[in-house]
Amino acid sequence: MVKAVVVLGGKEGVGGTVYFTQDGDGPTSVTGTLSGLQPGLHGFHVHALGDTTNGCMSTGPHFNPAGKEHGAPEDDNRHAGDLGNVTVGDDGTATFTIVDCQIPLTGPNSIVGRAVVVHGDPDDLGKGVIGLQA
Repeated sequence: MVKAVVVLGGKEGVGGTVYFTQDGDGPTSVTGTLSGLQPGLHGFHVHALGDTTNGCMSTGPHFNPAGKEHGAPEDDNRHAGDLGNVTVGDDGTATFTIVDCQIPLTGPNSIVGRAVVVHGDPDDLGKGVIGLQA
């Protein structure tokens, strides 16, 4: 089993911890708890670069080793880093679990060393309409 952890910190008290685990060549499990966010949907992505010196601007685009279009986690045609939205409750916290086959922790397409970004706005999931899918 391979494991990785991301400790998130941001503006105005936003923070959290996200854990990644992968057993062999199986899917990667992502579990996390976030706090300090506005209630509602927030885009959740793995970005191409691990450089967070200038916030989201320096992390590059969504991680996309296969050169696919932006999409939802369940879409075949999607960036590997497109992990959808997390839902933040009225108390400003989110607890979530995601299981995904496109974000390995080892090999040439490993996400280790890349930035994990929780966006202030919902992800449109490649559909052009924000907020209709969680």
